[in-house]
Amino acid sequence: MEEIAELKRRLEEERPQKWDAFPDIGLYMDQIISYMPRQLIHFSDEDSLTSAMVNNYIKDGILPRAEGKRYNRTHLAYLTAICALKQVLSVRDASRLIGAGVEFPEKDTRDLYEYFRKELDQALTETAESLDENLAEDRLPALALSLALRSYADKLACQRVLDIMQMKHAPTDPEGKGKEKGKK
Repeated sequence: MEEIAELKRRLEEERPQKWDAFPDIGLYMDQIISYMPRQLIHFSDEDSLTSAMVNNYIKDGILPRAEGKRYNRTHLAYLTAICALKQVLSVRDASRLIGAGVEFPEKDTRDLYEYFRKELDQALTETAESLDENLAEDRLPALALSLALRSYADKLACQRVLDIMQMKHAPTDPEGKGKEKGKK
């Protein structure tokens, strides 16, 4: 089926820019908005990034503030991750996940972005490999169901891992106020 072949091709070939391919000059908001659609695969303009969204990500602390009115490679890296992750996670959960990466002092933004790109590449490649270009049209519902259920299972696992991360990094109760009386 031609449409499945095209989907497979895009999943195999389209990738976000490498860190070094990002513009090395600061970009204004309108330039960021026009740049970002090149970063991820889109089939409609429905989920296009807007300046209001960028401003909300800054207010929520998930995206660093612009330097003056200019955005740099760090902003492009964060926005690429945010735009991909928000397709499957709430912005709050995407923020927690991105924040967990930022906690590693030995990793800079470039390293974290390149790790993100590698993981995204692997996920897109695995999905592309699961697609049969010769799929009969009457098998489309079965394919869609299979992909949806895999997404469901992966999302369940991801959310549980995020919960575990939060539990492991929860503030401790140094005064023991949360303990039952008589127990140590």
